[in-house]
Amino acid sequence: MDPILIGFFVYLIVILGIGIWTYRLTKTQEDFIIAGRRLNPVVAAFSERASGESSWLLLGLPAMVLTAGLIELWTAIGCVAGIIAAWFIIAKDLRIKTEKLNAITLPGFLSKNFGQENKINEIIATFIIIFFYSLYVSAQFNGAGKTLHTTFGIPHFNGIMIGALVILFYTLMGGFFAVAWTDFLQAILMIITLVALPIVGFITILKGGHNINFTLSSLVGNLKGWPAIAGVIGGLSWGLGYFGQPHTIVRYMSIKDPEKIRISRNIAIVWSIPAFFGAFFIGVVGKGLVTPGTLSDSEYLMPHLATTLLPLWLAGILISGAIAAMMSTADSQLLVASSALSEDVYHNLFRRKISEKTQLMASRIITLLVGISAFILAIKSQKLIYTMVSYAWCGLGASFGPALLFSLKWKKTTKYGVMAGMLTGAISTMIWANIETLDNFISVRVAAFALATIAVIVVSLLTRKK
Repeated sequence: MDPILIGFFVYLIVILGIGIWTYRLTKTQEDFIIAGRRLNPVVAAFSERASGESSWLLLGLPAMVLTAGLIELWTAIGCVAGIIAAWFIIAKDLRIKTEKLNAITLPGFLSKNFGQENKINEIIATFIIIFFYSLYVSAQFNGAGKTLHTTFGIPHFNGIMIGALVILFYTLMGGFFAVAWTDFLQAILMIITLVALPIVGFITILKGGHNINFTLSSLVGNLKGWPAIAGVIGGLSWGLGYFGQPHTIVRYMSIKDPEKIRISRNIAIVWSIPAFFGAFFIGVVGKGLVTPGTLSDSEYLMPHLATTLLPLWLAGILISGAIAAMMSTADSQLLVASSALSEDVYHNLFRRKISEKTQLMASRIITLLVGISAFILAIKSQKLIYTMVSYAWCGLGASFGPALLFSLKWKKTTKYGVMAGMLTGAISTMIWANIETLDNFISVRVAAFALATIAVIVVSLLTRKK
């Protein structure tokens, strides 16, 4: 049997086993959604990092470096800065406040944080999550299809189906416990891949006398004046999204002891620096080793390098790291989307008095339906993973980032300000991203976040007396 295939099968068996094991730990709705707020800080940190980065990190970012050049360095710097800022600024406050309010989802917190539950804010937040996560999860399924196709020759459709079935199985079985523990394993595989592959690549380049044909001017996209500045700002602006991603924020809420957040934060930061710069250097290595025209799709770069530079058994393990990146994000997003529907709409909004067992079953059914929707979208979509993730990342970051930051840090924030911030973030993302002139002038990630911030401040001040 193909050594790569053996490595991949071993990986699948392990994570499916975790799903079966954690099924026994998942007894209530709170267990299914946030692990009963009793997650070990080490597991929480690895889980936050694995779920925060997806096929975008192992496939999308190296591909963009290969095609766009060194300007993507600013993306890596922006992401690392955003991760550090989110852990320092919002993690502990959110953990304490959500327990005090008995909120187990982000929509629940934004609803309960102003003295009484605001059903309109809960509905708005829920549908923003469903819309953008449908795109986000479909991008992860697409990533699974691309990786399995280029590695094993499995047809793209079949690859998407395999990835979707595995993710749905262990998420349905163990809920947040399964997601967190599989994330723990997946984060380890991801960091090994992101560190080992560029090192081997650079050694190969030095031994073979290959040339990396990047110019220093590609640090600004080979542009001058404002377009060059806008390109750098656009890369750095990826960091803003970390304040508003529900699938990473829920990790802060699930940690057992708020005082242990410092441990999680340090682990997350130490993981992030080599991971992002490793992804960047995979693209740099690809520029020196891959002949133009070799790849039918630039997002095949990482699995192509793994299978050509490494022993096949090791390539199998590292390619599992790419699959891990997709699974660790898709499972978390599925869980957040389904919990928004089951907890914030079915349970809280309609006030259904049902048993814990029935509520847990409803969550599993909704998770399955969301997964099927994302699967259908994945097989229909022709867009690059980088493009889809960028759009969804921006929409979530702008919709929830300013709303959450001001809810935690500014006492004058009102529920109307939060409502205005969420709507402005979502709507401005949809409009700005689809007008090329605007997006070329300044990235939608900057514009949407700034407009949402202004909306929260202005509307909160206008409605403060109410």
